[in-house]
Amino acid sequence: MNVDIGNALGGDLGLERGDLDTLDERVADAHERIERGRARSEHGYAALNLPDTCDPDAIRRAADGFDPEHLLTVGIGGSALGAATLTGALGAGVDCRYLDNVDPVWVRAIVDEVDLSSTVVNVVSRSGTTAETLSNFLVVREAMEAAGVDWTERTVVTTGTEGNLRSMAARHDLPALDVPDGVPGRFSALSTVGLFAAEVAGVDLDAVLAGAADEADRLAGSLFESPAYAYGATTYALAERGAATNAVMPYAESLERFAEWFAQLWAESLGKDGRGQTPARALGATDQHSQLQLYRAGPADKLVTLVRPRESNDVGIPETDLEGLSYLGGSSLGELLDAEFRATEASLAAAGRENVRIEIDRVDERGLGELLYGMEAACVLYGELAEVSTFTQPAVEWGKNAARGLLGGGEFSEADAVTEKRRLEVE
Repeated sequence: MNVDIGNALGGDLGLERGDLDTLDERVADAHERIERGRARSEHGYAALNLPDTCDPDAIRRAADGFDPEHLLTVGIGGSALGAATLTGALGAGVDCRYLDNVDPVWVRAIVDEVDLSSTVVNVVSRSGTTAETLSNFLVVREAMEAAGVDWTERTVVTTGTEGNLRSMAARHDLPALDVPDGVPGRFSALSTVGLFAAEVAGVDLDAVLAGAADEADRLAGSLFESPAYAYGATTYALAERGAATNAVMPYAESLERFAEWFAQLWAESLGKDGRGQTPARALGATDQHSQLQLYRAGPADKLVTLVRPRESNDVGIPETDLEGLSYLGGSSLGELLDAEFRATEASLAAAGRENVRIEIDRVDERGLGELLYGMEAACVLYGELAEVSTFTQPAVEWGKNAARGLLGGGEFSEADAVTEKRRLEVE
């Protein structure tokens, strides 16, 4: 992974090279804290050890014997987004779907669309009590039974050492993968949580983990020696100067789900104590025609993160005699996309709007491993510099408790706030 922070300097927010030189002393201290946390496998920091601690053979054993046409991953948030990123970018030959919402019309449509007799279901929840996940799983299980499909022959569980799903797996002798200890869901893409779907979809797990290990080896006590830390430190420094939004814009359709994964990682980890950046999702070159106007000419409160592979397959553009378009003939879509990328980058810089370029060699297993690990390490560093509790999510837990209380799942004071909603209705 390569990170170019040149266009983050000298813009409207006033970040200069000297500011990064000063910040680098704090980066060295933060790196020492991160390394101590990794050495002790402390909660959260253990995620940065996954290239070494994840056992791909266990994942392969759980997937052994299945040759499905469809994979339904039933999970939400970190229990689905990492897997969706990997299979969306790299999966081939298997139709991978993710039941990560409880919109009844949408869920029913997906369940009705797939051939359940040739579907593998992976239900993912550390606690085994996630309301959305368990509800969707019960819907899928009922649909399989109605279709005459033995769900116990086509279900794999990924969960903690205790809980409803672990008990169900034991009762029905289901393949069960352990969610790793000390790894929050949004940091679990490089574990059993994200890699089972990838294995079923034909992704080379060893190569993914090797790419992540390469990036782990590049962590160092200076932001000028580590791409991940360069990104984490720069985004932190810009946020302190008013970059309240971080718009992540991959220039590859295959990385669209990556932006979604990044949004959870960044928002849930760093949105604490009145601090953090709001992640915005965009896609190049599509959103040059819908969002770039705001990023270039709107409020100077944003960082744009441009992500792309350096190499990819290409498609030639046929010659044409259409007036004004002859310059395109003999070129290629890849060359056009590259020009769009560089034009966007230059456009933002010319307007004084900060942007950062992140590149991987190509969208393959090693590249995705580097990218996922690099962004996780960047997020951890940002959290250290901002002195926030990176690995907790109290606001999310508040909402969960409120919903459980409304549904009769226990006595939760958070549910009382729902009845106290202020109303000003216009009909």
